[in-house]
Amino acid sequence: MTETVSEIAPAPITPQVVAEHGLSPEEYERILHAMGRTPNLTELGIFSVMWSEHCSYKSSRIHLKKLPTTGPQVICGPGENAGVVDIGDGQAAIFKMESHNHPSYIEPYQGAATGVGGILRDVFTMGARPVANMNALRFGRPDHPKMRHLISGVVHGIGGYGNCVGVPTVGGEVNFHPAYDGNILVNAMTVGVAETNKIFYSAASGVGNPIVYVGSKTGRDGIHGATMASADFSEDSEEKRPTVQVGDPFTEKLLIEACLELMASDAIVAIQDMGAAGLTSSSVEMASKGGVGIELDMNAVPCRETGMTPYEMMLSESQERMLMVLQPGREGEAEAIFRKWELDFAVIGHVTDTGHMILKFNGETVCDIPLGPLADEAPAYDRPWVPTPKRAPLGPVPAKGSVPDNLLALMASPDLASRRWIWEQYDHMVGADTVQRPGGDAAVVRVHGTKKGIAISTDCTPRYVFADPVEGGAQAIAECWRNITAVGAKPLATTDCMNFGNPQRPEIMGQFVGAIEGMAKACAALDFPIVSGNVSLYNETKNDDGTGSAILPTPAIGGIGLLADIDAMATIAFKGEGEHVLLIGDDGDHLGQSLWLRTVAGREDGPPPPVDLELEKRNGDFVRELILDGKVNAVHDISDGGLLVALAEMALAGGIGAKIEELDHVKAFGEDQARYIVTTGNSDAILAAALTAGVTARRLGTTGGDSIVGIPLAKLRTAHEGFFPGLMGA
Repeated sequence: MTETVSEIAPAPITPQVVAEHGLSPEEYERILHAMGRTPNLTELGIFSVMWSEHCSYKSSRIHLKKLPTTGPQVICGPGENAGVVDIGDGQAAIFKMESHNHPSYIEPYQGAATGVGGILRDVFTMGARPVANMNALRFGRPDHPKMRHLISGVVHGIGGYGNCVGVPTVGGEVNFHPAYDGNILVNAMTVGVAETNKIFYSAASGVGNPIVYVGSKTGRDGIHGATMASADFSEDSEEKRPTVQVGDPFTEKLLIEACLELMASDAIVAIQDMGAAGLTSSSVEMASKGGVGIELDMNAVPCRETGMTPYEMMLSESQERMLMVLQPGREGEAEAIFRKWELDFAVIGHVTDTGHMILKFNGETVCDIPLGPLADEAPAYDRPWVPTPKRAPLGPVPAKGSVPDNLLALMASPDLASRRWIWEQYDHMVGADTVQRPGGDAAVVRVHGTKKGIAISTDCTPRYVFADPVEGGAQAIAECWRNITAVGAKPLATTDCMNFGNPQRPEIMGQFVGAIEGMAKACAALDFPIVSGNVSLYNETKNDDGTGSAILPTPAIGGIGLLADIDAMATIAFKGEGEHVLLIGDDGDHLGQSLWLRTVAGREDGPPPPVDLELEKRNGDFVRELILDGKVNAVHDISDGGLLVALAEMALAGGIGAKIEELDHVKAFGEDQARYIVTTGNSDAILAAALTAGVTARRLGTTGGDSIVGIPLAKLRTAHEGFFPGLMGA
């Protein structure tokens, strides 16, 4: 382009300015080469957010390509706002999980709330009505001075946004570990349902087509949010509070309805939400995916603050905003809809054939950047990495106290205590389609107006991934698959949220590479592809000596499955007295990295339990068939805490005890994989079927009474439900 580029209040681009924008000297040299000149501050800001880890995935792209992303059920895999899978009858499930970690540590209420708002927009941008929210939360030590404040803010932020916008929050997971003291994780997931012939994509097309801004006005909140999310930070992060966005769920609800109303027409060519990097990322992604150019009139951008500059408008991450390309001549129709819903509407530009992003302000060109270097040609690094050393075998671990006392301690521990205090603050019944509430293996939401149900689970065991990233990555996929199977659903696909430390440290990059390897193996073996996701790096806090304290590697997995008939759904609760309790799978003997080892023995060592993917599939398929054939009355997978914890959870859910065989601490609390507990009135038939299927199964005992391993259920319930109310003063 030959037109002169000017700048309002020019500022020199010094090495300090470059560094403040999160760009390395080498990256700045790439910018100079791509531009053929020195960028102005607006152009530098645009490069900085588009080349941030949060937007470009520059440290992870080459490894993410190793993940299975296709299958006959997949309509759209990674690369769009969310993944899309077929659920039959001309319907699709659209879903994704994303992180809002750094904002939630800095300002927990708004950080968590806007995380929910952002993931909702990713889903309804594609034409889906959101039907369920989930979350995956990681906190530090419960007695850390900031943790009670962080827990309260995050939980209230999730509930405050989800409840007001009218989408049920139906489940999730919570872990505690000192590694999250200075960097909590808040991962939010949304699932929506759309018609397969009314799915909307983001690629702009049609030279001259109008580009339209809708939703809320642009403010100065969230500027540099993407850059902030792509760097580690000190524990004293008050100075970064202005980088956290402020959400308005009531406006988001209006935006959902307005967008879906316009989507019922054929006026929209392309649509993209303004998430990380706001107007910059949405416009760049739409134009680059469509192979076109874009020209915007910054004077037309609706602003809620006076004197905003193009730099501020382009980098603002104000919430509840969307960008659309419309069919020519449809502007009036679209504007009428958005004005009816009391939302801003403005034509701010048009599609061009230049291959450039051009911004005009006060009649002058203030930005002219070729789109290639901003998007497809952004840096991609094959960073040095070293594999995580294998842990030595644990060896025999002596018992410590009695098995009943161990069970009480585990059921009261932060990682296993009841989450009732959390989920009772979420409206999990709004919409009247939630058919399995929080507390089971997977949430289940009815596909409105049908008998179909979507099962949803979020899973990861970070302590496993830290000890062995390959096995831990595989286990995260396998446990999600197992939880969906345990309610009777056929697992369809997953989304991931890859939370790791500083990728410039080879040991951290090795954790990422190992986790991807394990995940890829499990996805392939279980026909459970990854169709969307998010990478969140630099999740660590700088120590006083300049070193970093990283989180545990946390590749959170969100999966969905399909129940053809919700009447066949299984739950974990014991249903009646005198039923046979069966173990599907082998006896437990693996205590390495178990919660028993940490909580009772005070150790964190040994390898995690190995994952046999062939065994996972065989045992899971067998259990799902039992459920769908109506042969079992209660089902629960065995995971954290082992066999006895799973039995105790079933007993508490049903208010019925059990008389089971005597278990030593290894069988009681070993965390071996590929295992389930089922109850039935006809154990002989199930044991015979298991023998035929090559599945290990045996009787453990029978349901009945008001205790388990001699502990009254009332005492067990008091221990189980006391942690969160005690911690939060509720």
